[in-house]
Amino acid sequence: MSLGGASERSVPATKIEITVSCRNLLDLDTFSKSDPMVVLYTQSRASQEWREFGRTEVIDNTLNPDFVRKFVLDYFFEEKQNLRFDVYNVDSKTNISKPVSKRFLEGWRSAQEALRCVQRLLELLPTLDPDPIFFRPPTHPPGPSPPARVSCLCPLLTVPLPSWLPLLGPAEGFPGTSVPGPGRGDWRPGQPSRANPHDIATMQLCANKLDKKDFFGKSDPFLVFYRSNEDGTFTICHKTEVVKNTLNPVWQPFSIPVRALCNGDYDRTVKIDVYDWDRDGSHDFIGEFTTSYRELSKAQNQFTVYEVLNPRKKCKKKKYVNSGTVTLLSFSVDSEFTFVDYIKGGTQLNFTVAIDFTASNGNPLQPTSLHYMSPYQLSAYAMALKAVGEIIQDYDSDKLFPAYGFGAKLPPEGRISHQFPLNNNDEDPNCAGIEGVLESYFQSLRTVQLYGPTYFAPVINQVARAAAKISDGSQYYVLLIITDGVISDMTQTKEAIVSASSLPMSIIIVGVGPAMFEAMEELDGDDVRVSSRGRYAERDIVQFVPFRDYVDRSGNQVLSMARLAKDVLAEIPEQLLSYMRTRDIQPRPPPPANPSPIPAPEQP
Repeated sequence: MSLGGASERSVPATKIEITVSCRNLLDLDTFSKSDPMVVLYTQSRASQEWREFGRTEVIDNTLNPDFVRKFVLDYFFEEKQNLRFDVYNVDSKTNISKPVSKRFLEGWRSAQEALRCVQRLLELLPTLDPDPIFFRPPTHPPGPSPPARVSCLCPLLTVPLPSWLPLLGPAEGFPGTSVPGPGRGDWRPGQPSRANPHDIATMQLCANKLDKKDFFGKSDPFLVFYRSNEDGTFTICHKTEVVKNTLNPVWQPFSIPVRALCNGDYDRTVKIDVYDWDRDGSHDFIGEFTTSYRELSKAQNQFTVYEVLNPRKKCKKKKYVNSGTVTLLSFSVDSEFTFVDYIKGGTQLNFTVAIDFTASNGNPLQPTSLHYMSPYQLSAYAMALKAVGEIIQDYDSDKLFPAYGFGAKLPPEGRISHQFPLNNNDEDPNCAGIEGVLESYFQSLRTVQLYGPTYFAPVINQVARAAAKISDGSQYYVLLIITDGVISDMTQTKEAIVSASSLPMSIIIVGVGPAMFEAMEELDGDDVRVSSRGRYAERDIVQFVPFRDYVDRSGNQVLSMARLAKDVLAEIPEQLLSYMRTRDIQPRPPPPANPSPIPAPEQP
């Protein structure tokens, strides 16, 4: 979890570009062919309303348009981004500026009639289909004639954004390279897109003679990097690990996207704060210094030393010199692939669920239970499962999800299990879609006895065994653990996490209920990397959040789930990339589109 707060974005979004073509559209003009235009809508997370994002140009007199104007969007893995494409026949260019969403509905008896036209398209759309998608309704829907000026040909597509990733190319327009480092490559619309590399800076720093802040020891220093904004504010973009009990720390090398560090402006101010870590979160400020990406890049040839200054101490003490120094030991720039590149290349996310069935959750038949199945609203467990699962399921082509429970007594003999399939099928624990997981979860609540204790290690090791079988980058595993209380096998869980950190795997832990979750914070290795028996986790693969921090005060469950998914999934892309980097796995090229029997557009 970032130092700058849960909702703050520290890394610029990945840009994707959508190019639209249509084939065999309806001909709605009497004396000529249609004059089509496509309007793209995005859906508001809070209100669920559709808002116009942009329009293509109008192409006259054709049923097979290839639009030149493209849509460039920000892509966020952790958010559900629904897109809607409407195709219109424009009979008068003077009417293009008028709102079209209302006119779209005027051409149908109801909005439901229009949406039914989309349903067949969604059935034909595989999650990772590499081919262009075309849709042509066989007949115009019954009902009133479309409006005289602007009429809808068909609602082309309503689908979550991940389904389109294999079809998309990277957006152009990133700043060029003006300091030592590799070029950004060349990608032109209309050509097969290879991996789109982005510059990644890797650096290592150390410090010398930092101020002593701890009464009984030295200091536990760490660095926080900030990028300056145009309005004079600063945005956090990186935080190093904590080095315990030293005034002369040497931090591990780390990598950061160049765009996150300077947003393409190599002379933009980069501020670096030095803190002394405290367990209660009230970290002591040691000092700060400023630099720029251009200045940092000089360390490719030489060491760079920065004075750490504390403005308050400098004002109070006339003989104040500094609060220590920080030395940039090494700096290099490499081209790195993005999360989108791997998804376009066919990498699948395999989602597994583990749910806490211990007695501390309360009797599921009582309204005070965290598992209570109210007819009016979802429980916290069900909301957390639905929030995370509905995002991840779009990255898994078969939509089959293993789902387990732990901490319950199973019928008929009352055996305690810490890893039982929710569907009661030991040979095949897969559930069909998130709705299938929810159905199996509700059924288990009716049949098992909540008991205890709370063990995480068995289910972590179960997923780790599956992840260990596939190391070529084609599969990445995400385990969601939903729990209400104190973990009972901390030593074994740490051992399991350290072992799993070398595998293509991430772990999400959502805490529900009013309990204090200090142990869970310890497993989330943002501040101090998880260790066991002298071994440290190779990567930070655990993300923990308490669900209560995301509950909407007005009772809006949709907004609560969206907030939870946004934060809990935000680290998955970087965790996947960190695994690929450590194993030197490059994304596979997107599959070539199959030759299409659809006729080429008419020649003018």
